[in-house]
Amino acid sequence: MKGNAYALSGRAGRKASLSRRLTQGTLLCKMISVRRAYKCRAYPDREQAAMLSRTFGCVRLVWNKTLAERHRRYHAEGKRLSYKETDAALTRWKRTEELAFLSEVSSVPLQQTLRHQHTAFANFFAGRSRYPRFKSRNGRQSAHYTRSAFRMRDGNLYLAKTTTPLEFVWSWPDIDITTLNPTMVIISREPDGRWYVTFAVDTDDPVPEPETGHTVGVDLGVKDFAVTSDGERIANPRHLERKARNLARYQRMMARKQRGSVNRRKAKQRVARAHRKVHNTRQDFLHRTSTRLVRSADVIAVEDLAVKNMVGNKRLARVISDCGWGEFRRQLEYKTERAGKTLVVVDRWYPSSKTCSYCGHLLGHLKLSVRAWTCPNCRTRHDRDHNAAKNILAAGLAVAACGADVRRGELARARSATKQETQPARVGTPRL
Repeated sequence: MKGNAYALSGRAGRKASLSRRLTQGTLLCKMISVRRAYKCRAYPDREQAAMLSRTFGCVRLVWNKTLAERHRRYHAEGKRLSYKETDAALTRWKRTEELAFLSEVSSVPLQQTLRHQHTAFANFFAGRSRYPRFKSRNGRQSAHYTRSAFRMRDGNLYLAKTTTPLEFVWSWPDIDITTLNPTMVIISREPDGRWYVTFAVDTDDPVPEPETGHTVGVDLGVKDFAVTSDGERIANPRHLERKARNLARYQRMMARKQRGSVNRRKAKQRVARAHRKVHNTRQDFLHRTSTRLVRSADVIAVEDLAVKNMVGNKRLARVISDCGWGEFRRQLEYKTERAGKTLVVVDRWYPSSKTCSYCGHLLGHLKLSVRAWTCPNCRTRHDRDHNAAKNILAAGLAVAACGADVRRGELARARSATKQETQPARVGTPRL
């Protein structure tokens, strides 16, 4: 085996070692175990809804009080609160007459709230997320139950502090609900009033999908949601734009209602339902597109877009947000990991649009309004997005094979995207 491995060289050797030569922070590797989540519609009865609503309120209260105490102590004394100190504070709150109602709900969601806030601050100080914010009663409400606070019996879910099973709809006929062994159950209520239950299950690493021998580069955009290196164009459905008229009408109706009134609450739910429809259609489109890409290619190369900075453009903020590029990349990450495929993220400063994919010539400047251009060196006519997708694929294969740092056209000047593959000699007049 070692002799055969050492005998591999050139292009065949790079392909064989593609899954082994991974660059930290650029390639997403397979993990030993995978956590899957199954989200279902839930239909609690009146008693269960009242108990869960009280739980949501207590979770929100514990989060906000702990966050306020962390903020006060850090600015007054320059010290941080540990999880042990917040846990002791929660015990003291339950013993007071003012907050004795915290003992009426399950203690597990309250403990999980403290853990989540501790993790949120750890991510904030590590620079991975922004400062944690206070929770509002108007947004999405949720409570996390670990195994000590629920039990599954014959496919029925029993939560702590409730006597009857929670009714929900299971939407995966190929999975037997009676054999499900979740490690955590999350109960949530959306602003439109719908209830959901999410089962988090730790599973073994799934069997990888069969290899296709195909690689693809993806260039994301606004006019077309994505253009692949194969020349395929995936249209941008513009979900929010199609629903913007109805959404604006519902928002005007809500603005006319008196604050705190029942009619305003009903109008707010109509707005939330309109947003939910946009969200669901966008998620469905992103899931279908990402799944199709993962099934059709072994290596997928995408560009590391600075979506947060791009949204700062007031003219394109809503259109860029409606595309869902960040969510699309997140789905590609976990789906390639689950399927045993490889996702390569190319550096955002790599000039994929300005580099000729045939000869490697780099333009000095290329306006965003220019959708097609002719290379001044080899006279090849390029579609802007298709050319960028081919360059992203070439850069991704280089990163995967040798761990190169693709920045500002350095790789493009060394070797073009077309020359990464075997191409027949060109005969005749160059394309104009």
